[in-house]
Amino acid sequence: MNFSSSTILVISAALTSAAKGFVPTSILPSVSVAASSGSSLSGTATPVERESFQRSLLSARIANDAAKAAAANGKKAENAPPVTIGWDSHTAVDKAPDSLVRPGDGPDGNYPMRARFEKMLREAQISITDAIAKIDGKATFQEDCWTRANGGGGMSRVLKDGAVWEKAGVNLSVVYGSMPQEALQAATERGVDRAKGMAPGERVPFFACGLSCVMHPRNPFCPTMHFNYRYFETDGGVWWFGGGTDITPSYLNEEDMKHFHGTYKEVCDRHDPEFYPKFKAWADRYFIISHRNETRGLGGIFFDDLNDRDPELLFEFAKDAVNSVVPAYGPIIEKHKDDPFTEQQKQWQQMRRGRYVEFNLVYDRGTVFGLKTGGRIESILMSLPETARWEYDHHPEEGSPEAEIMDAFKHPREWV
Repeated sequence: MNFSSSTILVISAALTSAAKGFVPTSILPSVSVAASSGSSLSGTATPVERESFQRSLLSARIANDAAKAAAANGKKAENAPPVTIGWDSHTAVDKAPDSLVRPGDGPDGNYPMRARFEKMLREAQISITDAIAKIDGKATFQEDCWTRANGGGGMSRVLKDGAVWEKAGVNLSVVYGSMPQEALQAATERGVDRAKGMAPGERVPFFACGLSCVMHPRNPFCPTMHFNYRYFETDGGVWWFGGGTDITPSYLNEEDMKHFHGTYKEVCDRHDPEFYPKFKAWADRYFIISHRNETRGLGGIFFDDLNDRDPELLFEFAKDAVNSVVPAYGPIIEKHKDDPFTEQQKQWQQMRRGRYVEFNLVYDRGTVFGLKTGGRIESILMSLPETARWEYDHHPEEGSPEAEIMDAFKHPREWV
């Protein structure tokens, strides 16, 4: 099994049809489609695609109309037909286009920010994977690229069977689509507000661009690391930034945690002294495995729905944060990648990976969002480790290193 956060993946039949240049004007008002006459895909649909997309679009219109009619009568549209999203709607390409963002695609919004954010994340994806491959010294990242007929696409870079990392993935995605309101709620801190003014059951047109990463090292003394940085827009000009970087060790090394958290405190302080304490506490709350009453790891920073100031300032913060991943994480790996370990310590790491899987499949917003909206499965599950372990009713021995870090998982600490 494999991957998380990241990741923001959904298809809209309505937008697909608009990009192909054959949306009936009688349907457009019902599904809030913003078509672009200048689209590079205009008029390229095959007859089979036309029929498939028209059926999906009609289904979307019926579903939305049924939801509105039911809402007017104070009822739920329980029998409204589902919208066909399509798990296999991604087309593999040898090389991604220079940009996956196109003017006019998706809901009206801040096109220049969309393009700049994608460019910044592409550059970060290359620099981070180059640095990680250099530390690993054995394996390299394999790149898969794909596009979608309605616009957008993505690039996954995955390293496996390395000398240092069993698996590491960095996934870029650009998505135009529409999502069920419950998917929007799952994807954000204040999801209900994002569908304001829409009838119950009506789908929300959106744009999303994000870069997600998870790295699972071999050595139990090397921590797993995750980051995700994303930019969202929904119909009506609503926008926000989200993301963060966090660390999940199997064994506690306080100097490592001071370095990791200290690096991100410096990043936050360069933009707003209130960011680090706020976003560190947010990470401690967000990464809780509620059914275990423990955190997934030892935190970092996490933020969502961030739109309380000029978007240019938030762009610069996100850029600084994603470009600090290697300085925060790399030295810790270099320090421990050759540490000796026992089979028992490896088994403990595997059990902690089991906790990682539990969080990602049950609570992680990116995973839940992707599964609800029909995203690219390999990208959605890229965050999961190749191997994990569950032991029945396991409790670490009192006074052991395993018990020491369990205390930190149950009682979040201040590291800097």
